Amino acid sequence: MTSKAQLIQERAYQLGYEKCGIIPVSALEGYAEKFSERIQRVPASEMFYQRQRHLTQPHEHYPWAKSVVVLVAGYGKYKIPEAVKGHIAKAYLFDVRCDAGSEEFQNSQAMEQFMEGLGLKVATNRKFGVVGLRWAAMQAGLGIIRRNNFFYTQAGSWMHLEAWLTDEEMELKESSDVRPCPEGCNRCVTACPTRSLSTPYTMLPNTCVSFMTTFGGRNLPQESLRKTFGNCIYGCDICQDVCPMNKGKWQEEENFPGLAELSPALTPENILQMEDDFYREKVQPKFFYLSPDELWKWKVNVLSFMRNNYQEKYKTYILAACESDNEKIREMAQVISGELAG
Repeated sequence: MTSKAQLIQERAYQLGYEKCGIIPVSALEGYAEKFSERIQRVPASEMFYQRQRHLTQPHEHYPWAKSVVVLVAGYGKYKIPEAVKGHIAKAYLFDVRCDAGSEEFQNSQAMEQFMEGLGLKVATNRKFGVVGLRWAAMQAGLGIIRRNNFFYTQAGSWMHLEAWLTDEEMELKESSDVRPCPEGCNRCVTACPTRSLSTPYTMLPNTCVSFMTTFGGRNLPQESLRKTFGNCIYGCDICQDVCPMNKGKWQEEENFPGLAELSPALTPENILQMEDDFYREKVQPKFFYLSPDELWKWKVNVLSFMRNNYQEKYKTYILAACESDNEKIREMAQVISGELAG
């Protein structure tokens, strides 16, 4: 007789998931220790990680939970429009956690319905996870965590992870044959522009470009690290792009729903001229780390980009932003004008 665990794994592969593993909740116990170790290595990161501490204690919020179903969906197959290439991180361009039109989002819903159809009680959080996703995936034998802190399968790090807690005891691990990082390789650490990634497996999230251009960086005009952001406007892929274990993994074979149509609006010039209504309706639902009232943050990020990649054509946009009604946009534009004049 086929077990529920086997049925779940079979259904996951039918839906196109790359990996599926199931572990008992007890397999997560080591995560709390690793979590504390990470904070101890970089004490300045404690405030950032506090909001994630609940992931170390799933039983506190789900006392009925007995096992964890962990799934891996690759997104390294999508075409990246030139308008956003290198400016917006790939994980956000192809964010299937909230894009209901994507095949992956629909598969996630189908997977949940299938498990409920087996009589299981399940719980998940599609946006932020219900457990420590990378740790759970590693315990399930689906891959490894590399020195840049990202989770890798044989297909590289361009992966979305999902997990469901269930109320039945199940276990069905995979066996991972992913090669470890090359001996002595330090490319990710060396390439990190803000030195957020200071040593392998260690980082200060508060200074990560992805953090500072999304839900962090509230005072970017006064932040000296912005001068190191390079081409980044929203998120950062640098430590993954330079990783030799990602070489040749991105294929660009398929179109992601709606991205080609939206991408012209996401050029630096068009972001600076974007209206609030368009942002709230078309952009914010996809890039949910910034709220419906935070178009100003996108524009501040673009001004930072224009300063770091200055061309004469940007002068008009920067000067116009100096007269913005928004205090933060105006401050950033005026600071940059002074820097460029100097």
